[in-house]
Amino acid sequence: MEYATLALDSLALDSLAVHAGRDDLADLGVHALPLDLSSTSPLPDLEHGGASYEAMATGGHPTAEGGNVYARLWNPTVARFESALATLERTAESVAFSSGMAAMTASILAVKAELGGNHVVAVRPLYGGTDHLLASGLLGVEVTYCAPDEVAASVREDTCLVVLETPANPTLELVHIRAVVTAADGRPVLVDNTFATPVLQNPALDGAALVLHSATKYLGGHGDTVGGVVACNPEWAAALRRVRAVTGALMHPLGAYLLHRGLSTLPLRVRAQQESAHKTAAWLSTHPAVVRVFYPQIPECDPLGLVGRQMRGPGAMLALQLTGGYDHAARVTSNVRLFTHAVSLGGVDSLIQHPAALTHRPVAPDARPSADIVRLSIGLEDVDDLQRDLDQALARS
Repeated sequence: MEYATLALDSLALDSLAVHAGRDDLADLGVHALPLDLSSTSPLPDLEHGGASYEAMATGGHPTAEGGNVYARLWNPTVARFESALATLERTAESVAFSSGMAAMTASILAVKAELGGNHVVAVRPLYGGTDHLLASGLLGVEVTYCAPDEVAASVREDTCLVVLETPANPTLELVHIRAVVTAADGRPVLVDNTFATPVLQNPALDGAALVLHSATKYLGGHGDTVGGVVACNPEWAAALRRVRAVTGALMHPLGAYLLHRGLSTLPLRVRAQQESAHKTAAWLSTHPAVVRVFYPQIPECDPLGLVGRQMRGPGAMLALQLTGGYDHAARVTSNVRLFTHAVSLGGVDSLIQHPAALTHRPVAPDARPSADIVRLSIGLEDVDDLQRDLDQALARS
């Protein structure tokens, strides 16, 4: 029996989050997402199996006659998550990887292979892992780091990619995506959309060619899986799949299952966390132990007025500059009780960490976050409980 498919393009975001990537479930006779853990698939015959293998190894999809062949090339559970994320990001396709850093690595390799250049323009600040990867030389790229208004001057004839993150990790600077796309002068722009999520921002609508997520964070939302994903057009998706096929960086099916399930509650979680973050940022702005709060809703943190235009809200991440320098910051991270002192972000529980000592430790000293800054990821706990915990940690410290 064939069932009518839902017209997803007519749905609001909350409905899309629940239903995207599930078009084939009725025909399969199931309601919940199926989980296919097969590492290999039976071949109908050599000719069709070989044709399907070649199609996937060169960036395409499995053929109906040849099947999925091998899990390094294709998995239906992963493909459903990819379809769902692409729908939320308003792109034609997306490609999932074993981690956010695997997704970033594949993106750089793909643009180098397709465009031939080896120069990357990177707008700082960036996630420490991305900054370190670009600076390491492991991928054979030369990097020019710059501020958003320096992109046009930094682009060269051999520039193959411009990389930015907005809101930026860890101090929440906002970057005008469309302005950077214009300054890139036809070069593809990759936007790390991890902090904003597709709930608050869709960089592809502002001209970004590649929209990257550390899916480990908000997309999963429960701190129990690691993954990365890049949303893009079909041409870039094929290039990314070619890299994924030869490097073996496919997302595990269980991770894709958990991430797809997490998308169903993503809008609700992000909005609830954002509300608590907004209240917490306002409260911390008057706290005597805090020099400055970094949060996009605060006017001085959004000089271009991008919240309400480029972004649909300020998000649930914030950072604090503390009065007592590194020692004060270290004591605060140790003295919290309800917050968890841990790296990562975007989960249902609130986290605190010290970027300069942890996630941004490999960044060049002149670009590393100040040692008196801590970063908060606001979860779903009661906001009064969170504020009481921060208050006692700041007082004890």
